Amino acid sequence: YHTIWFENNIVKIIDQTKLPHQFIIKDLKTVKDTINAIKTMEVRGAPLIGATAAYGIVLSIIEKKDPSFIMKSAQDLIQSRPTAINLKWAVDRMIKKLGSNSNEWLNIAINEAKEICEEDIKFCKNIGLNGLKIIEEIYNKKKDTVNILTHCNAGALATAGYGTALGVVRAAANAGKNIRVLANETRPFLQGARLTTWELKEDGIPVKLITDNMCGFFMNKQEIDLVVVGADRIAANGDVANKIGTYMVAVLAKENNIPFYVAAPVSTLDLSIASGNGIPIEERSSEEVTNINQQRISPEGIEAKHPAFDITYNHLISAIITENGIAYPPFTESLKALANQK
Repeated sequence: YHTIWFENNIVKIIDQTKLPHQFIIKDLKTVKDTINAIKTMEVRGAPLIGATAAYGIVLSIIEKKDPSFIMKSAQDLIQSRPTAINLKWAVDRMIKKLGSNSNEWLNIAINEAKEICEEDIKFCKNIGLNGLKIIEEIYNKKKDTVNILTHCNAGALATAGYGTALGVVRAAANAGKNIRVLANETRPFLQGARLTTWELKEDGIPVKLITDNMCGFFMNKQEIDLVVVGADRIAANGDVANKIGTYMVAVLAKENNIPFYVAAPVSTLDLSIASGNGIPIEERSSEEVTNINQQRISPEGIEAKHPAFDITYNHLISAIITENGIAYPPFTESLKALANQK
């Protein structure tokens, strides 16, 4: 299914803050609506944030066909969430495409935003097929169920459709492999508990929910064969920014000799940044940690720290799966080769 689409000059999204209890389609009519949807995580996941920002440019043209307003909108969109590079990539691509004839801007923008979404679904399916090769290797050795751990939601809901890490899971399921997913709940926003489990249940793929601090237990018991996660930005050396807690999972996987894979489109690569230390980390509100569903779980007056992402360093990563192929260490060479591949 699609997670974002354009209808009668309105952008339609699935409000992900309401899942899994309510399936609500929300209308975005202005750039402000789009920025708000990104900031409040009604849409989230690096590729989907990029697609939403692309449609934000469309809405800015509908609002006011004024170059300064459109450029201001572009900057506001880019700044709405700082860590995911797909946001800037999509906005830059939209602006570059517009050209000088303002009469054509709306048609050009609509077509380009749709193209970004369609490309994303195609790329995710290719990521899935490339990841399937890795699952098949493990499957052929085990001749039994392959147990996959994932952290956060890198599924259809994080993209324009299909998913990156869950694209690999879907490709394996579609190929008839016996797989079972363990989904970390992913505190504090519970993307694993709310979204990953919902997606997999809808698809009929076996999934069990665990809390983030249980994965070491299951790794130690040899109940996990591999880890697959998404990414919000990947530096030139293969360091990866992903949802907070990913680094912890990668360290545990290394300790237990479990391969750790990252699945992401080439648009998530930021080769201008040498290492993960140069990736900006978004700090989100304290309330998202002190409260669950507007219910306070900590004493009044207690503040919380809330970095939304962490860096998983390249020595912890077995491979990075993209639509153009699989990058293996040393990542500086392999990622550059995949980025330059047409």
